Amino acid sequence: MTAPERSLSRGVVTRYAIGSIGTGGFATLPGLVLVYYLTDTLGVAALVAGLVVTAAKVWDVVIDPWIGERSDRALARTGTRRTWMVVGAIALPVGFVLTFAVPAGLDPAASGTWVFVAFLATATAFSLFQVPYIALPAELTSDYDARTRLLTWRVVVLTVAILLFGAGGPEVRAAFADEHVGYLVMAIVAGVAIGAGMLVASFTAARGAPTGSHQARSLRAGYAEGFAALGRSRPFRDLLAAFVLQGLATGVMLAGAQFVATWVLHDESAVTFLFVALIAPAVLCAPVWQQVARRVGKERGFAIASVLFAAAAASLVGMLWAPGAWVYAPVALAGAAYAGMQSLPMAMLPDVISHDARQHGEGRAGSFGGIWTAGETAGMALGATLLTIALAVTGYVESAGSTVVEQPAAAVVGIVVSFSLLPAALVLLSLVPIGRYPLRRHDIQADAALRAVAL
Repeated sequence: MTAPERSLSRGVVTRYAIGSIGTGGFATLPGLVLVYYLTDTLGVAALVAGLVVTAAKVWDVVIDPWIGERSDRALARTGTRRTWMVVGAIALPVGFVLTFAVPAGLDPAASGTWVFVAFLATATAFSLFQVPYIALPAELTSDYDARTRLLTWRVVVLTVAILLFGAGGPEVRAAFADEHVGYLVMAIVAGVAIGAGMLVASFTAARGAPTGSHQARSLRAGYAEGFAALGRSRPFRDLLAAFVLQGLATGVMLAGAQFVATWVLHDESAVTFLFVALIAPAVLCAPVWQQVARRVGKERGFAIASVLFAAAAASLVGMLWAPGAWVYAPVALAGAAYAGMQSLPMAMLPDVISHDARQHGEGRAGSFGGIWTAGETAGMALGATLLTIALAVTGYVESAGSTVVEQPAAAVVGIVVSFSLLPAALVLLSLVPIGRYPLRRHDIQADAALRAVAL
C-alpha cells in the first residue's frame, strides 16, 4: 500500500516542480564548471580532474539503491518520505560551498583532495533528496496523462533552472577579478537557491499513517530490493538503459560547453549564449511534448525527440571548419528536443512503477527511484569522464590561475568531436532500448482501473 493518493492540484504540481530548481542547479553547475575549475584554476591534470568528479558520482551510484530502499522503509514506518528529503535540502548548500572554497596557494594534489571530499559530501546530501523525489510521482497520481502533466511542468522548471544556473553561474564567477573569490561567491548564491528549491518540494511528500513494519533490514537487503526491481521489470531495464545513454550524451556536452566557448569559439562568455540557445527552446517546447505524448504515446514521443537531438548534435561537428554564431541554431534545435528527452522518460517511470506494483505488490517506488537515480548519476558522471579522456588523449594543456596557454590542434578536434559526434552516437544508440519498451497507454489505464477497484 502506498501513501494515500492525492489529486494533482495546481499547488501540488507547483511545489513538486519547484524541486527542479534544486535538481537542475545541482545537475548543471558542477557539470559545467567543476572540471574547468579543477584544470584551469587549481592546476589539476585533466584526467585526474575527471577521476575526482567521477569518483564522487560513483559513490552516489553505490548509495542510491540503499537510500531508495530506506525511503520505502521510512514510508512504511512513518507514513512519509519527507524526513530524508529535508535533511538533504539543508545539508547540500554547506557541501556545495565547501567544494568551491579551496584556499588559494594549495598544490594541485591537495586541491583535488579537498574538492573530492567536499563534493562527495554534497553528492550524498543530494541523493537523500533526489531518490525519494523521483519516487513521488507514482504515488501522487495513477493517471497516465496526469503524470505527463506533472513531469512536464517539472521539466519546464528544470530547464529554467539549467538556464539560470548554467548562464548565471559563470557570470557571477566572472564578476570577480580573483577566480577563487568568484567561484566561492557563485557557490554561495547557487547553494542557497538549490537548497531552497529542494526544501519546498520536500513538502509535496505526503504525511500519512504508517503502512507496514518498521523492522530494520541489512545493508545487503537494501541493495537486493533495488536490483530485484531492475531484474524483474523489462520496461524498467529498457527505460533506464535509454536514459543512461542519453545521460552520457548530455553529460559530455555539458562538461564540454566551457571548453567549446574558450578554445573553439574563442570567447569564454560564449558559454552563456550556448546555454540560452539550448534552454530557451526547451522551456517553450516542454508543453509541446506533452501534447505529442497525448497524441502518439510517451514512448513514440521520446523516440522522436531523441532523433531530433542526435541530428542537431551531429551537425555541430562543422565547428571544426567554420566556428561561428551559426552553432546557436542547431543548439536551439537540440534544446527543443531535450525537453522531450527529459519530460517523457520521467513521465514513463511512474508508469513502470505502477505496472510493477500491479504484478508484484506496492511500496517499492523508492527502490525504483534509487536505481534510476544511480543510473542517471552514473551517466552524467561518466559523460564528464569521457570528455576528460578525450582531452587527455588529444593533448589538452592544463593551466593554473591566469597562466596563458595554447592548445594543440588535436585538443581542439577532441573538444569538438566530444560536443557533437560522440553525443549524437550515444543518443542514436539509445533508440534500441526505446524501441523495445513494451508499455502503452492501455497497459497503464488497466493498472489504474485495477488499483481503483482494490482501493
